[in-house]
Amino acid sequence: MPSDPKFSFADEPEPKIKQPQKNPAQRLLDFLQRWPKNTISRRDIYIYGPKSLRDRQSAINAAEFLVKAGWLVPYKTHRHDWRVWEIVRKPIIHPTIAA
Repeated sequence: MPSDPKFSFADEPEPKIKQPQKNPAQRLLDFLQRWPKNTISRRDIYIYGPKSLRDRQSAINAAEFLVKAGWLVPYKTHRHDWRVWEIVRKPIIHPTIAA
């Protein structure tokens, strides 16, 4: 009889569970479902949006992807450097973007 039993499961480190990374456009779409206004600007995405979209290029890319998917419509502004989109509300509980 061994005097010192060894349990292999106790010595092994706990396996890390990797969460799947969400598409930035999907994160923005999830955020827009809770946004109280009918329009959203690039600045609103910077300030209130998901942390992964806090830089200029990723926010614009995600919004342009939602324009192509039909969830946002470009809104005409009086300044050429402003970006504002009108949110298209659809009666879907958990909307997803086809990859």
